[in-house]
Amino acid sequence: MPSEPTDIVAIGDVHGKSGLLTRFLDGIDRIAEERGATPAIFLLGDLVDRGEDSRGTMDIAAKLLSERPGSQVLLGNHDEWFLRFLRDELSDAELWNWLDQGGAETLSSYGCPSDASPQTARALIKASWPHHLSILSHAPTIVLRGRFAFVHAGIDPGRPLTDQDPHDCVWIRAPFMNHVGRLSHLVLHGHTPQKRGRPTITENRLSLDTGAVFTGRLSGAWLNVDTGSITCLQASDGEAIHEIAPHRLDRGLGTALD
Repeated sequence: MPSEPTDIVAIGDVHGKSGLLTRFLDGIDRIAEERGATPAIFLLGDLVDRGEDSRGTMDIAAKLLSERPGSQVLLGNHDEWFLRFLRDELSDAELWNWLDQGGAETLSSYGCPSDASPQTARALIKASWPHHLSILSHAPTIVLRGRFAFVHAGIDPGRPLTDQDPHDCVWIRAPFMNHVGRLSHLVLHGHTPQKRGRPTITENRLSLDTGAVFTGRLSGAWLNVDTGSITCLQASDGEAIHEIAPHRLDRGLGTALD
């Protein structure tokens, strides 16, 4: 069994911005060459919906999983919607809600005509991109490495990280975001866009969603499992990847960087 990677780059919500993800990963390759390290890439969910190229983003994810040892795609709530669509598990109300929340853009990226029935669109995607369905079907909802926990939305602070409800990992917001107090792990997550346009770090979480599909800023963090070091990074539509200082939200306990 190959050993788990020491260096990991976690990336927040991409939402179909495949070009921005490519720009970010190209920057990671340059940094990796400078550091002499090959990091695993952890995509923290919401690869699809809203942006113009969900299919391309899924293609990139497939390549990462194939070519970068130890990489992970975690399940986000929009990915779960898409997965449930492909499995024909959405009610009519859920289907129309998903389409309104970015699912229509996802189907368009797969070449589905706007007037195609759900059955036709589903059959087309499953026939031509079965590996995308496989990626989402096997995506974990939480991954633990060293002192770090990786999820899409967050965790239930009242439960051990080894006993989380997958629904919470994919959908939770206020009970996690508002929880003050150190946890067994520092939680790296997306799901909740950060209004300052840069990552936010508290005593228990590093929030990496900077609303790429709306702001043109995609954020992530390079961390080392052995040393616990964290470097926040950001790429934008008009700027190459660069280090960015996270917003330090001290709620009376310092932050995980102190």
